[in-house]
Amino acid sequence: MKREASLFEAIIPILLLIVLLTLNVILFEDTLAGPNQIALILAATFAGLIAMRLGYRWESVRAKVVTTIGSAMPSILILLLIGSLAGTWMISGVVPAMIYYGLNIVNPKLFLVTAVLVGSIVSVATGSSWSTVATIGVALLGIGKALGMNEAVVAGAIISGAYFGDKMSPLSDTTNLAPAMAGTDLFTHIKYMAITTTPTYILTLLISLVIGFRYDFGGAVINIESVQSAIDGTFNINPMLFLVPLILFAIIILKVSPIPALIAGTLLGGIFGIIFQPEIIKTISGVTDNYAKAAYISFMQSMFGDISLTTSDPKITELLSTSGMRGMLDTIWLILSAMVFGGIMESAGLLRRITQPIIKYAKSTGSLVTSTVVTCVFFNTTASDQYLAIVVPGRMFRKTYEDKGLAPELLSRTLEDSGTVTSVLVPWNTCGATQSRVLGVDTWAYAPYAFFNIISPLMTILFAYLNIKIRRIAVPEKQNMS
Repeated sequence: MKREASLFEAIIPILLLIVLLTLNVILFEDTLAGPNQIALILAATFAGLIAMRLGYRWESVRAKVVTTIGSAMPSILILLLIGSLAGTWMISGVVPAMIYYGLNIVNPKLFLVTAVLVGSIVSVATGSSWSTVATIGVALLGIGKALGMNEAVVAGAIISGAYFGDKMSPLSDTTNLAPAMAGTDLFTHIKYMAITTTPTYILTLLISLVIGFRYDFGGAVINIESVQSAIDGTFNINPMLFLVPLILFAIIILKVSPIPALIAGTLLGGIFGIIFQPEIIKTISGVTDNYAKAAYISFMQSMFGDISLTTSDPKITELLSTSGMRGMLDTIWLILSAMVFGGIMESAGLLRRITQPIIKYAKSTGSLVTSTVVTCVFFNTTASDQYLAIVVPGRMFRKTYEDKGLAPELLSRTLEDSGTVTSVLVPWNTCGATQSRVLGVDTWAYAPYAFFNIISPLMTILFAYLNIKIRRIAVPEKQNMS
């Protein structure tokens, strides 16, 4: 006989996870290499025991876990392909060329603002924060490091720009998902989101501008000229290499699905590497007398394994290193562990039980929006997936918003202002784990500098409490909220 969990029973696995993750941060240097994965599995085991105690059969719990893992498989496939794309774009000289030419045109004091703007433009055009970070984001990080900037600060600016586009682009999957869950249409949703997103974006640019002008570039560890010299001495740098990202972005804009688009980008990178970088191909393969053999070995190595190209400057050598698909395996392990935990918690109704009191005490418009934000962040932290952080709260709150006379676009906007953008701030969330691995910067390190992602949920709460442009629908007078 199944019974509903008490609030105490539902929250115990969360508390255990928090304790284990805290210990990992204190005791381990690299928490992504295994400690956090084990913490999630141990917390999932404890949640499973509670599920059994509540009367749930293991078969039903396991089925939910399998379903949850299945929902993450597209993200895992994309993550693997991003690893292979990074490898072929490195041996082709695409990323080095972006860094080389970028150093010619970027004003150091305006670099953070530039990073936000460029990331925003590319992300709006492609509708994908993941593709933006994996391509132009990697190049921007290289430029920032060459300018002597802290990589966490640069990563925060890149993330801010990328997630602005992920939130506002009509091509983005989350931008289409949120209005579908709330019961409104895409363009009503985007227009209404602009009300809170515009001031958030302006604040992000202003903060980035202030940091840039106050930053001490005298402590740069790498001289710009030496970076360009080292890159030019290693790669055949020419503008033709920019055809690769341009073609990829065109493919994405044509609404080709991410997986075939990334495969195309990876193959293009390999082809351009074979054409334009014969010396790199020979160096990586160790084969000098058979170019076809060398090309095959280098192409395969760049997609699945470690690539380190020696330059005249050791710091540039570190900058021009990739790990292919193999470098993504710890992140995939983390995602799978997170999906196991989230699946068990959801199978026994533990997540729903924790959020019930939140809905119960939401009396005003401000408190209801705040409750929605808290719930989205909660699901990003526990279910570890931004889609679940939009879908589940969307289903939970839709009727409440209707009963209180609030327009569905208020709910859809709140889901995006919190569910989409905070996912990348959680190290074990699919988004946080992926972006951390792709950029090579710890999630906890860049999170304080991802100003757009931090301000967005606060801005939507502020607008709700101040009753700024809160749209309502006609309901009986007694159900209206103040």
